[in-house]
Amino acid sequence: MTKDKAIGWIGTGLMGSPMVKHLLNAGYKVNVQNRTKSKATELIELGCTWFDTPAEVAANSDVIVTIIGSPADVEECYFGQEGIINGMKSGAILIDMTTTKPSLAIKIAEVAGMHGAQFIDAPVSGGEVGAINGTLSIMIGGDKAVADSVLPLFETFGKNIVFQGPAGSGQHTKMCNQITIAGTLIGVCEGLLYGFKAGLDLNTLLQSISKGAAGCWSLDILAPKIAKGDYSPGFTVNNFVKDLGIALEEAEAMRLSLPGLALVKQLYLSIQAMGKGTLGNQALYLVLEKLSNLNKN
Repeated sequence: MTKDKAIGWIGTGLMGSPMVKHLLNAGYKVNVQNRTKSKATELIELGCTWFDTPAEVAANSDVIVTIIGSPADVEECYFGQEGIINGMKSGAILIDMTTTKPSLAIKIAEVAGMHGAQFIDAPVSGGEVGAINGTLSIMIGGDKAVADSVLPLFETFGKNIVFQGPAGSGQHTKMCNQITIAGTLIGVCEGLLYGFKAGLDLNTLLQSISKGAAGCWSLDILAPKIAKGDYSPGFTVNNFVKDLGIALEEAEAMRLSLPGLALVKQLYLSIQAMGKGTLGNQALYLVLEKLSNLNKN
Protein backbone atom coordinates (compact mmCIF):
# COMPACT_ATOMS: atom_id res chain seq x y z
CA MET A 1 0.00 0.00 0.00
CA THR A 2 1.54 3.29 -1.14
CA LYS A 3 1.42 6.50 0.85
CA ASP A 4 -0.34 8.39 -1.94
CA LYS A 5 -3.53 6.56 -0.90
CA ALA A 6 -5.79 8.73 1.25
CA ILE A 7 -6.75 7.13 4.57
CA GLY A 8 -10.16 7.92 6.03
CA TRP A 9 -10.33 7.45 9.79
CA ILE A 10 -13.59 7.47 11.75
CA GLY A 11 -13.23 7.38 15.54
CA THR A 12 -10.62 9.53 17.27
CA GLY A 13 -11.01 8.50 20.90
CA LEU A 14 -8.59 6.85 23.34
CA MET A 15 -7.50 4.29 20.75
CA GLY A 16 -8.08 6.03 17.45
CA SER A 17 -6.23 9.25 18.14
CA PRO A 18 -2.79 7.71 18.88
CA MET A 19 -3.22 5.28 15.98
CA VAL A 20 -3.79 8.19 13.59
CA LYS A 21 -0.69 9.92 14.96
CA HIS A 22 1.38 6.88 13.95
CA LEU A 23 -0.05 7.12 10.43
CA LEU A 24 0.80 10.83 10.24
CA ASN A 25 4.33 10.16 11.48
CA ALA A 26 4.70 7.51 8.78
CA GLY A 27 3.74 10.05 6.10
CA TYR A 28 0.15 9.08 5.33
CA LYS A 29 -2.54 11.60 4.38
CA VAL A 30 -5.44 11.11 6.80
CA ASN A 31 -9.04 12.35 6.64
CA VAL A 32 -10.87 12.20 9.98
CA GLN A 33 -14.39 12.23 11.36
CA ASN A 34 -15.68 11.72 14.88
CA ARG A 35 -19.06 12.11 16.52
CA THR A 36 -17.56 14.85 18.71
CA LYS A 37 -15.36 17.12 16.61
CA SER A 38 -13.45 18.49 19.62
CA LYS A 39 -11.87 15.04 20.12
CA ALA A 40 -10.25 15.40 16.71
CA THR A 41 -8.92 18.95 17.24
CA GLU A 42 -5.34 17.87 17.95
CA LEU A 43 -5.28 15.63 14.87
CA ILE A 44 -6.62 18.43 12.68
CA GLU A 45 -3.88 20.70 14.00
CA LEU A 46 -1.34 18.00 13.13
CA GLY A 47 -2.49 17.97 9.52
CA CYS A 48 -5.56 15.73 9.23
CA THR A 49 -8.46 16.91 7.08
CA TRP A 50 -11.86 17.02 8.81
CA PHE A 51 -15.10 15.87 7.16
CA ASP A 52 -18.52 16.18 8.76
CA THR A 53 -19.93 12.73 7.96
CA PRO A 54 -18.71 9.17 7.38
CA ALA A 55 -20.05 9.40 3.81
CA GLU A 56 -17.87 12.46 3.13
CA VAL A 57 -14.81 10.74 4.56
CA ALA A 58 -15.50 7.71 2.37
CA ALA A 59 -15.98 9.83 -0.76
CA ASN A 60 -12.54 11.39 -0.27
CA SER A 61 -10.57 8.31 0.84
CA ASP A 62 -9.18 5.12 -0.68
CA VAL A 63 -9.03 3.18 2.59
CA ILE A 64 -11.59 3.85 5.34
CA VAL A 65 -10.90 2.71 8.91
CA THR A 66 -13.47 2.72 11.72
CA ILE A 67 -12.81 2.26 15.42
CA ILE A 68 -15.87 3.51 17.25
CA GLY A 69 -18.30 2.32 19.93
CA SER A 70 -21.04 -0.30 19.96
CA PRO A 71 -22.35 -2.59 17.20
CA ALA A 72 -25.24 -0.13 16.78
CA ASP A 73 -22.73 2.68 16.21
CA VAL A 74 -20.89 0.59 13.62
CA GLU A 75 -24.15 -0.28 11.84
CA GLU A 76 -25.15 3.38 11.64
CA CYS A 77 -21.66 4.44 10.52
CA TYR A 78 -21.70 2.00 7.60
CA PHE A 79 -25.37 1.79 6.64
CA GLY A 80 -26.90 5.09 7.83
CA GLN A 81 -28.12 7.77 5.43
CA GLU A 82 -24.78 9.57 5.78
CA GLY A 83 -22.83 6.34 6.20
CA ILE A 84 -19.77 4.91 4.52
CA ILE A 85 -21.61 2.66 2.07
CA ASN A 86 -23.45 5.64 0.59
CA GLY A 87 -20.26 7.66 0.12
CA MET A 88 -17.49 5.21 -0.74
CA LYS A 89 -15.79 4.93 -4.10
CA SER A 90 -15.73 1.70 -6.09
CA GLY A 91 -12.54 -0.17 -5.22
CA ALA A 92 -12.38 1.24 -1.69
CA ILE A 93 -11.05 -0.89 1.17
CA LEU A 94 -13.08 -0.73 4.38
CA ILE A 95 -11.53 -1.78 7.70
CA ASP A 96 -13.48 -2.02 10.94
CA MET A 97 -11.19 -2.14 13.98
CA THR A 98 -14.03 -1.78 16.48
CA THR A 99 -14.76 -4.77 18.68
CA THR A 100 -18.19 -5.73 17.42
CA LYS A 101 -20.36 -8.68 16.41
CA PRO A 102 -18.86 -11.23 14.00
CA SER A 103 -22.24 -11.38 12.24
CA LEU A 104 -22.07 -7.62 11.62
CA ALA A 105 -18.60 -7.98 10.10
CA ILE A 106 -19.95 -10.61 7.71
CA LYS A 107 -22.89 -8.33 6.79
CA ILE A 108 -20.60 -5.37 6.04
CA ALA A 109 -18.32 -7.58 3.93
CA GLU A 110 -21.27 -8.81 1.87
CA VAL A 111 -22.78 -5.36 1.29
CA ALA A 112 -19.39 -3.78 0.54
CA GLY A 113 -18.76 -6.49 -2.07
CA MET A 114 -22.10 -5.75 -3.74
CA HIS A 115 -20.96 -2.12 -4.14
CA GLY A 116 -17.51 -2.92 -5.56
CA ALA A 117 -15.61 -2.41 -2.31
CA GLN A 118 -13.68 -4.79 -0.05
CA PHE A 119 -13.92 -5.20 3.72
CA ILE A 120 -11.83 -6.69 6.50
CA ASP A 121 -12.55 -6.85 10.22
CA ALA A 122 -9.43 -6.12 12.28
CA PRO A 123 -10.13 -5.60 16.00
CA VAL A 124 -7.18 -4.83 18.23
CA SER A 125 -5.89 -5.66 21.69
CA GLY A 126 -3.39 -3.80 23.83
CA GLY A 127 -5.46 -0.86 25.07
CA GLU A 128 -4.49 2.78 25.01
CA VAL A 129 -0.91 1.90 26.02
CA GLY A 130 -0.55 -0.36 22.99
CA ALA A 131 -2.05 2.29 20.71
CA ILE A 132 0.35 4.95 22.00
CA ASN A 133 3.39 2.68 21.80
CA GLY A 134 2.44 1.24 18.41
CA THR A 135 2.44 -2.31 19.76
CA LEU A 136 -1.17 -3.38 19.23
CA SER A 137 -2.15 -6.95 18.49
CA ILE A 138 -4.34 -6.98 15.35
CA MET A 139 -6.68 -9.88 14.53
CA ILE A 140 -7.79 -9.95 10.90
CA GLY A 141 -10.76 -11.50 9.13
CA GLY A 142 -11.62 -11.20 5.44
CA ASP A 143 -9.80 -11.72 2.16
CA LYS A 144 -6.12 -12.57 2.66
CA ALA A 145 -4.96 -10.58 -0.37
CA VAL A 146 -6.77 -7.47 0.86
CA ALA A 147 -5.31 -7.90 4.33
CA ASP A 148 -1.82 -8.22 2.85
CA SER A 149 -2.33 -5.05 0.79
CA VAL A 150 -2.93 -2.92 3.89
CA LEU A 151 -0.24 -4.53 6.02
CA PRO A 152 2.00 -1.41 5.84
CA LEU A 153 -0.84 0.59 7.41
CA PHE A 154 -1.23 -1.92 10.24
CA GLU A 155 2.51 -2.01 10.83
CA THR A 156 2.53 1.68 11.79
CA PHE A 157 0.68 0.93 15.04
CA GLY A 158 0.72 -2.87 15.42
CA LYS A 159 3.36 -5.49 16.23
CA ASN A 160 1.46 -8.79 16.35
CA ILE A 161 -0.59 -8.86 13.15
CA VAL A 162 -2.25 -12.20 12.42
CA PHE A 163 -4.68 -13.18 9.65
CA GLN A 164 -7.34 -15.45 11.16
CA GLY A 165 -9.64 -16.40 8.27
CA PRO A 166 -12.76 -15.20 6.40
CA ALA A 167 -14.91 -12.21 7.35
CA GLY A 168 -15.89 -12.30 11.03
CA SER A 169 -12.84 -14.34 12.06
CA GLY A 170 -11.06 -11.29 13.46
CA GLN A 171 -14.06 -10.51 15.65
CA HIS A 172 -14.36 -14.11 16.84
CA THR A 173 -10.67 -14.02 17.77
CA LYS A 174 -11.21 -10.78 19.69
CA MET A 175 -14.02 -12.47 21.63
CA CYS A 176 -11.55 -15.22 22.62
CA ASN A 177 -9.18 -12.46 23.72
CA GLN A 178 -11.80 -10.72 25.86
CA ILE A 179 -12.99 -13.98 27.41
CA THR A 180 -9.41 -14.78 28.40
CA ILE A 181 -8.83 -11.28 29.82
CA ALA A 182 -12.05 -11.52 31.85
CA GLY A 183 -10.99 -14.77 33.49
CA THR A 184 -7.42 -13.60 34.00
CA LEU A 185 -8.39 -10.25 35.47
CA ILE A 186 -10.63 -11.70 38.17
CA GLY A 187 -7.68 -13.87 39.22
CA VAL A 188 -5.36 -10.85 39.27
CA CYS A 189 -7.80 -8.80 41.36
CA GLU A 190 -8.52 -11.60 43.81
CA GLY A 191 -4.79 -12.31 44.17
CA LEU A 192 -4.09 -8.64 44.97
CA LEU A 193 -7.02 -8.47 47.37
CA TYR A 194 -5.76 -11.57 49.17
CA GLY A 195 -2.30 -10.05 49.36
CA PHE A 196 -3.65 -6.78 50.75
CA LYS A 197 -5.73 -8.56 53.40
CA ALA A 198 -2.68 -10.65 54.34
CA GLY A 199 -0.69 -7.47 54.95
CA LEU A 200 1.66 -7.83 51.99
CA ASP A 201 3.08 -4.87 50.10
CA LEU A 202 1.41 -5.15 46.70
CA ASN A 203 4.32 -3.81 44.68
CA THR A 204 6.70 -6.25 46.35
CA LEU A 205 4.17 -9.03 45.81
CA LEU A 206 4.06 -8.22 42.09
CA GLN A 207 7.84 -8.50 41.82
CA SER A 208 7.45 -12.18 42.64
CA ILE A 209 4.24 -13.32 41.01
CA SER A 210 4.52 -11.35 37.76
CA LYS A 211 7.74 -13.19 36.88
CA GLY A 212 6.50 -16.71 37.58
CA ALA A 213 3.79 -18.95 36.16
CA ALA A 214 1.13 -16.31 36.90
CA GLY A 215 2.83 -13.79 34.61
CA CYS A 216 0.49 -12.07 32.12
CA TRP A 217 -0.33 -8.70 30.53
CA SER A 218 -2.86 -7.86 33.24
CA LEU A 219 -0.26 -8.39 35.96
CA ASP A 220 2.30 -6.29 34.10
CA ILE A 221 0.04 -3.38 33.10
CA LEU A 222 -3.10 -3.32 35.24
CA ALA A 223 -1.95 -4.74 38.59
CA PRO A 224 0.58 -1.93 39.23
CA LYS A 225 -2.23 0.57 38.59
CA ILE A 226 -4.45 -1.19 41.13
CA ALA A 227 -1.59 -1.18 43.64
CA LYS A 228 -1.41 2.61 43.51
CA GLY A 229 -5.17 3.17 43.30
CA ASP A 230 -5.10 4.26 39.66
CA TYR A 231 -8.34 3.33 37.93
CA SER A 232 -7.97 5.64 34.94
CA PRO A 233 -9.05 3.97 31.70
CA GLY A 234 -6.87 2.44 29.09
CA PHE A 235 -10.05 0.50 28.30
CA THR A 236 -13.27 1.41 30.10
CA VAL A 237 -15.63 -0.76 32.10
CA ASN A 238 -18.47 0.34 29.80
CA ASN A 239 -16.62 -0.89 26.73
CA PHE A 240 -15.65 -4.14 28.43
CA VAL A 241 -19.28 -4.83 29.42
CA LYS A 242 -20.22 -4.31 25.76
CA ASP A 243 -17.57 -6.80 24.64
CA LEU A 244 -18.50 -9.41 27.25
CA GLY A 245 -22.15 -9.10 26.22
CA ILE A 246 -21.21 -9.80 22.59
CA ALA A 247 -19.13 -12.80 23.64
CA LEU A 248 -22.00 -14.26 25.68
CA GLU A 249 -24.45 -13.66 22.84
CA GLU A 250 -22.16 -15.41 20.36
CA ALA A 251 -21.57 -18.27 22.82
CA GLU A 252 -25.33 -18.74 23.26
CA ALA A 253 -25.75 -18.89 19.47
CA MET A 254 -23.16 -21.71 19.46
CA ARG A 255 -24.94 -23.40 22.43
CA LEU A 256 -21.76 -22.92 24.42
CA SER A 257 -21.82 -22.42 28.21
CA LEU A 258 -19.23 -19.99 29.61
CA PRO A 259 -20.09 -19.67 33.33
CA GLY A 260 -16.86 -17.87 34.23
CA LEU A 261 -17.52 -15.18 31.65
CA ALA A 262 -21.12 -14.79 32.84
CA LEU A 263 -19.90 -14.27 36.43
CA VAL A 264 -17.34 -11.63 35.44
CA LYS A 265 -19.93 -9.76 33.39
CA GLN A 266 -22.25 -9.62 36.41
CA LEU A 267 -19.42 -8.18 38.50
CA TYR A 268 -18.77 -5.53 35.86
CA LEU A 269 -22.46 -4.67 35.79
CA SER A 270 -22.10 -4.03 39.53
CA ILE A 271 -19.31 -1.53 38.77
CA GLN A 272 -21.64 0.27 36.37
CA ALA A 273 -24.32 0.27 39.08
CA MET A 274 -21.77 1.97 41.35
CA GLY A 275 -21.54 4.76 38.75
CA LYS A 276 -17.97 3.84 37.81
CA GLY A 277 -18.45 2.64 34.23
CA THR A 278 -15.99 5.19 32.83
CA LEU A 279 -13.12 3.79 34.92
CA GLY A 280 -10.59 1.34 33.52
CA ASN A 281 -11.46 -2.36 33.55
CA GLN A 282 -9.02 -2.85 36.44
CA ALA A 283 -11.84 -1.34 38.54
CA LEU A 284 -13.02 -4.93 38.94
CA TYR A 285 -10.86 -4.78 42.08
CA LEU A 286 -13.22 -2.20 43.59
CA VAL A 287 -16.32 -4.37 43.43
CA LEU A 288 -14.43 -7.38 44.80
CA GLU A 289 -13.12 -5.19 47.61
CA LYS A 290 -16.65 -4.02 48.34
CA LEU A 291 -17.93 -7.60 48.45
CA SER A 292 -15.08 -8.50 50.81
CA ASN A 293 -16.06 -5.70 53.17
CA LEU A 294 -19.70 -6.78 53.10
CA ASN A 295 -18.66 -10.33 54.04
CA LYS A 296 -16.59 -8.93 56.91
CA ASN A 297 -19.61 -7.11 58.28
